[in-house]
Amino acid sequence: MISVMRGDRCGQVLLTLILAAAVALPCMHLYLPESSPWYISTYQMNLLGKYLCFALLALSVDLVWGYMGFLTLGHGAFFALGGYAMGMYLMRQVGDRGVYGHPVLPDFMVFLNWQELPWYWMGFNWFPVALVAILVVPGLLAFLFGWFAFRSRVNGVYLSIISQAMTYALMLAFFRNEFGFGGNNGLTDFKEIVGFSISDDSTRIGLFVASAIATVLGYIVCRWIVSSRAGRVVIAIRDSESRVRFLGYRVENYQLIVLVLSAMLAGVAGALYVPQAGIINPGEFSPLNSIEIVIWVAIGGRSTLYGAVIGALLVNFAKSWFTAAFPEFWLFVLGGLFVLSTLWLPRGVMGLGKFRKARA
Repeated sequence: MISVMRGDRCGQVLLTLILAAAVALPCMHLYLPESSPWYISTYQMNLLGKYLCFALLALSVDLVWGYMGFLTLGHGAFFALGGYAMGMYLMRQVGDRGVYGHPVLPDFMVFLNWQELPWYWMGFNWFPVALVAILVVPGLLAFLFGWFAFRSRVNGVYLSIISQAMTYALMLAFFRNEFGFGGNNGLTDFKEIVGFSISDDSTRIGLFVASAIATVLGYIVCRWIVSSRAGRVVIAIRDSESRVRFLGYRVENYQLIVLVLSAMLAGVAGALYVPQAGIINPGEFSPLNSIEIVIWVAIGGRSTLYGAVIGALLVNFAKSWFTAAFPEFWLFVLGGLFVLSTLWLPRGVMGLGKFRKARA
């Protein structure tokens, strides 16, 4: 870890702050009275936990956009698939218990008069199966998408549009009741996770800590990838794909590996988000959500990793505040931030320091 983070001072500071928050905030909730100005409620901790999930998602986008040059407009699909995998496990803990102590059918299937569990729901009553699905399902979709797109040498705006079409098609499919994922309502009303009640304070604290640890580990994985020899090849592909091909590298293989790893990180972010949000529905596949993720990265500063984390945290904090204080103005503010970062901050907020240093 030390060798991976060497030379990344901003990243070291950021990870230290996240780990410190993972320790300090639960202590502030457990040991301070509610009358204290430093007291942190479970609601606030739950909100910060979701922000950290978004930070991990932004990291996965920065990996493919900032370092590989693929402007993905469909990364929300990988996030949503990871969330649905976790939601399927959580729904299998709800309902009348069967012979082996697990619910026979989720509640929404009973309501829709389903007679038996679909084959693709089999095994989701076990948490290890859900963990495998959280990684494999988004990774498999990314592999299939990348296999056909990269080997066909589709790039630029065409690749971005295809990725957007992919997530839109999935959104339409998941909206259908006969698809077996709750239709328009999605999956909700979760009760337990690995035997613990989701509504308990201790469980919410655990989910917050897990989100912080996952973000830190995700950052280290991304930093290791971009610092490796393969990562330098990927950066070279971003800068001049034709030259890298001329040197004899199989460009599509490097692109495929990075996209699959990025999709897995997005799936983990979605899986951690769902028990904290309490719901997963087809709206998470919306192309607008994927575009918003790109805005987080652009505002924070792409090709930095730490900029993606900070951008996700700042924008979502602003979103929570504006939607409560001035809900009708939030979309205008978000659009204004994107225009501002595009015209005057091409390297995002984190690029201001480098610009001032270069100017000096």
